Amino acid sequence: MALVAAIALTVAPPAEAAQKQVRKKASSAQKAAKAAPKQRRGSKRVARVVPERPSYGQLAGLRKTDDALDLKSSVALVMDQDTNEVLVAKNSDAVLPIASITKLMTAVVVTEAQLPLDETLTISQEDVDTEKGSRSRLRVGTQLTREEMLHLALMSSENRAAHALGRQYPGGLDAFVSAMNAKARLLGMSDTHYVEPTGLSSRNQSSAKDLATLVKAAYEHQIIRELSTSPEYSVAVGKRELQFRTTNALVRNPTWEIGLQKTGYISEAGRCLVMQAKMAGRQLIMVFLDSAGKYSRLGDAERVRRWVNDLGHVAPATTSSSAAALIKPTT
Repeated sequence: MALVAAIALTVAPPAEAAQKQVRKKASSAQKAAKAAPKQRRGSKRVARVVPERPSYGQLAGLRKTDDALDLKSSVALVMDQDTNEVLVAKNSDAVLPIASITKLMTAVVVTEAQLPLDETLTISQEDVDTEKGSRSRLRVGTQLTREEMLHLALMSSENRAAHALGRQYPGGLDAFVSAMNAKARLLGMSDTHYVEPTGLSSRNQSSAKDLATLVKAAYEHQIIRELSTSPEYSVAVGKRELQFRTTNALVRNPTWEIGLQKTGYISEAGRCLVMQAKMAGRQLIMVFLDSAGKYSRLGDAERVRRWVNDLGHVAPATTSSSAAALIKPTT
């Protein structure tokens, strides 16, 4: 059974121009709010609604793409891991920010460097997020082993842990980012570019095709498979015991056979998910980028699984026209 293209993408303005329009509207709204009369004491307080920033995929018009599975992600790719047969492709050439999917490459570089996993690393002020201002339970001064940092980065998407792994790489952070990009080139990931190891920067960009390649490469490492699919993990920090949980609820679902996974989110990227999972007797790689709702990327994975299981066997199919290079990686 083959899926067919539903509609062509509508022409969208360049991302930079669209972002300027969004910033201009936001600035006008802020000025209007300041100009509004102040509320009198005792009057009912009204919550101010802050609009969510549009993702790059939304600005490029990718969310208007229809497909036969009614996927909520702007970009999707499902591929047989063993044969490279593409089962589902939706805007799979589009290059977008990938948020914390970045940490999968961070894990590959750390693992292949064969650095001692029992070496103690320390969270420093340099690991504090100045890009998005995100919070972390790992305070400055926290000491964990490299393996513990890797575990938290993959399972619960801990940003300070991921940054510490890159910063304490031989040669420092710059050498680590260079190694990330070198590995991407070696794997043939021509749409991919990294500027830091966490995914907090929107300049970390890739395509679904490239990310499927990354998942396949990461799956070769047992430690990445095990740590990324761990449902929960606790670490001792001083006298405290901190409990962390996976960011992917499907890992805790016993009906899924997940061999590797990573989630990601920043406003520029939308909700993202990559997985390796077994279904209908096949090992499949799934990539979902720029999903709008909090749970829609998981819903898309379920839609694909039902489709694959209902068919029993799957013929190659393409769900929509490819939006190649609508947004190029920042160099």
